[in-house]
Amino acid sequence: MADMPLRQRTRRAPSATDGAGRSHRARPAVTLTAVLSVAGAVALAGCTSGSSGSSGSPASSGSPASGAASSGSGTAGAAQAASLQWSSCTVSGVAGVAMKCANLQVPLDYQHPDGRKITIALSEVPATAPASQQQGDLLVNPGGPGGPGRSLAAAVAQGLNPNVAAEYNIIGFDPRGVGASVPALTCDPSFFSGVRPNYIPANAAAEQVQINRAKTYATDCEQRYGWLLPYLTTEDVARDVDSIRAALHQQKINYYAFSYGTYIGEVYATLFPNRVRRMVLDSTVDPQGVWYTDNIDQDYAFQARMEAFFGWVAEYSSTYHLGTTTAQVQQEWYTARKRLAAQPITGPNGPMIGADEFDDTYLQGGYDDTLWPGLAQALSAYLVQNSASPMVAQYQQNGEQVENEFAIYNAVQCSDVNWPRSWARWNSDTEKVYKTAPFQAWDNAWFNAACAFWPVKGPAQPLKIGASGLPGILMLQGTLDPATPYAGAQVAHSMLPTARMVVVQGGGNHGQSLESPPDACVQGYLNRYLANGALPTQPGAVNASCAPVPDPTPSG
Repeated sequence: MADMPLRQRTRRAPSATDGAGRSHRARPAVTLTAVLSVAGAVALAGCTSGSSGSSGSPASSGSPASGAASSGSGTAGAAQAASLQWSSCTVSGVAGVAMKCANLQVPLDYQHPDGRKITIALSEVPATAPASQQQGDLLVNPGGPGGPGRSLAAAVAQGLNPNVAAEYNIIGFDPRGVGASVPALTCDPSFFSGVRPNYIPANAAAEQVQINRAKTYATDCEQRYGWLLPYLTTEDVARDVDSIRAALHQQKINYYAFSYGTYIGEVYATLFPNRVRRMVLDSTVDPQGVWYTDNIDQDYAFQARMEAFFGWVAEYSSTYHLGTTTAQVQQEWYTARKRLAAQPITGPNGPMIGADEFDDTYLQGGYDDTLWPGLAQALSAYLVQNSASPMVAQYQQNGEQVENEFAIYNAVQCSDVNWPRSWARWNSDTEKVYKTAPFQAWDNAWFNAACAFWPVKGPAQPLKIGASGLPGILMLQGTLDPATPYAGAQVAHSMLPTARMVVVQGGGNHGQSLESPPDACVQGYLNRYLANGALPTQPGAVNASCAPVPDPTPSG
């Protein structure tokens, strides 16, 4: 999303420290240091040629990736080849990797390609293999909507098998409206300032406060960027992907994405099936549920994942002293939440962490269990030792929101498809969820509530995914993934008949590849596919199975 689409809070994908926003709200970023531990300390050779048409022919194991742009099935605003001027650059969160950057102007409205332009910011880790062995460009996306993606190029370059990475120019991009792309959407820079009203409304008056916040945010977006909002759909982003492909002078594109980025891939594959060479979808969005239903499904899945976290903490009761059962730890967590709602932790500029900020921080543990030790220690320190410092550190690392990411998250999801416009419907559905899955129910409702009042009304139904002429697609999916639940990923699988899914049985992290520690089984399928197009051959819904990486152990 995202970060972590739905709330997808899409995952914070494995980016080089400045990962996506919410996807679907994004999962916490895996640092480049962590990714290096997956790949080994592999030094990238000095930059050779950029990817603007000089990458050479791909290996004989795949169809040609370079050459004149072919025709696809997309009908609006055919992508025009442009020249990219690559230059050495520094990307936030990336250190020790030689990168290049470029900007690409694309149409604001692909129905009027000669009209107003906006700018997409790109990054590149160039291929280092001999030209005869190179396989073209690999475009990567971490999720969102709202997740900046330029740093992901470095993380992917380091996380793949070095021989495979060397064969691709690995291209990251900040989608339209995000990060370094111009303009970067912002609606209310102060929206996340200070302690926000409690997600869980105590009464009708408290609920109305949150409704008013959502209405005001939607209005602010329209007043500031009304000209941009109609052109921030996933279809617009998919057409930008095709513009990037054309600017790279590639006949077909290789694409590797996580979370909400998989929905971009689904849409691209539907609009331009003949322009896909290879595609990896890790933690896949249910395209039939975008986005209202997907978010409700996510609520139930996150409840289960957080209960797994509480159970893990209970296993280490001698370390954290928060109880010996899942129920006891969960009760302690709600005790902390109640205390923070009444008396927030104070930061240098006033109240910093109340109930909402606490929720946002611990939600990230649902995306990534490597965060569990730090989150458990912070909860223990707060309740047992009466120390707030670890909680502040966890909030600053995992819970703080980026308003640009939130703005794009809403702009994309609210416009992709029309949302219910009756708040009574939202209230009824959220109350129903809250009875059995309280952890994210109201939190998720308020994170998406602006869509009830959004000035752009999307179509009544989401785009129907699927097209003939697609190559084999590799899907990677955990059965306990909370942000893109397994059942929904299998829906996507059924709509993409050339896809083959590697299922991580019992895998609960949002994103199964490039993990730290790595899942050697998953990495093997990923690297073989990118090397030569090899896909698992077992028939049915589960084409191959992998075991998950072990749960973490307490730190310190």
